[in-house]
Amino acid sequence: MTTIPPTAAPTPTDGPVPATGSGASAASPLPASTVAAARRRSAELERELAADPGRFRVMTGDRPTGPLHLGHYFGTLHNRVRLQDLGVEVFVLIPDYQALTDRDVVDRLAETMEGLLLDYLAIGIDPSRSTIFNHSAVPALNQLLLPFLSLVSVAELGRNPTVKDEIAHSRQAAVSGLMYTYPVHQAADILFCKGNLVPVGQDQLPHLELTRTVARRFGERYAPVFPQPEALLSAAPLLLGTDGGKMSKSRGNAITLGATADETARLIKGAKTDADRTISYDPENRPAVSNLVLLAALCQDRDPYEVAEEIGDGGAALLKRTVTEAVNTRLAPIRARRAEYARDMGYVRSVLREGNARANEIAERTLDEVRKAMGTLR
Repeated sequence: MTTIPPTAAPTPTDGPVPATGSGASAASPLPASTVAAARRRSAELERELAADPGRFRVMTGDRPTGPLHLGHYFGTLHNRVRLQDLGVEVFVLIPDYQALTDRDVVDRLAETMEGLLLDYLAIGIDPSRSTIFNHSAVPALNQLLLPFLSLVSVAELGRNPTVKDEIAHSRQAAVSGLMYTYPVHQAADILFCKGNLVPVGQDQLPHLELTRTVARRFGERYAPVFPQPEALLSAAPLLLGTDGGKMSKSRGNAITLGATADETARLIKGAKTDADRTISYDPENRPAVSNLVLLAALCQDRDPYEVAEEIGDGGAALLKRTVTEAVNTRLAPIRARRAEYARDMGYVRSVLREGNARANEIAERTLDEVRKAMGTLR
């Protein structure tokens, strides 16, 4: 088991579907007491998961704005498989509508969605135990946004620290209504299936608190239809890109799950290091070198300090050879399964169709409950 160093930063990629995709958010920090309480409760939830996984329903997903990479894999994807294998009911959303939160159009959307499907299947998401679906195919889910918006004030939306950060870094000339209201859309994502557990990084706690607020207020105003979901905080480390910056496919610094071994080797060969030949694991003072050490350690299920000590005076060349071998060894079976699934795209697309059908059944039942509670049942 890999030892996660105490200095590692949490990744926000697991969760309802953060608009940032992967990487650390610059949102205002939460009070230390809030984070500490969330971590204590998260530890309790892990014990409850081990004892009775069947009582939990998890909602998570990824915006279809580009291919998934190693940051996603170690930050979120392997945890979904872990929860699925424990016996938790897992819903994986491809939020094609939310892909528009910070951009005017989404290029090659269908191709990107199919890539996500291939990655999900390759890492071990089992369609017989988990439900994969997309926003635009589930109208009843999106219809929940309207009554949910009536439960939240404009001031509350404006105070959300993640929304403020997203607006500050938006790619659009003007902020769209979808960007401003997407935390409420995320509440619909979670509550349509009555999800009661959401894996998140600590920067996503304000989103989840808004979802809890929506569930509570709906119960107070109409009827107790929805649970108040809890946060399962991620302990995953933050992986940087090969240039030492935020890992992002658009920056050409991310190793995607679908990359070839040769492409991986080229990226790692060009990775940023420093002038000190002796390799050490010191994230604060040597972030670029430490990031490569951590990547090798994660791929080998080892402690990063041990990996650094083993490389020792071998310098950047040995470090990069070690990382390349570790990454390609770890991803080899995933890439093989991905290639196998890619030869039968008819099956891959059927997984999404069947997931959409299941999500629609659930969403329609939930919307009927909402209509009945509100006195608008047809």
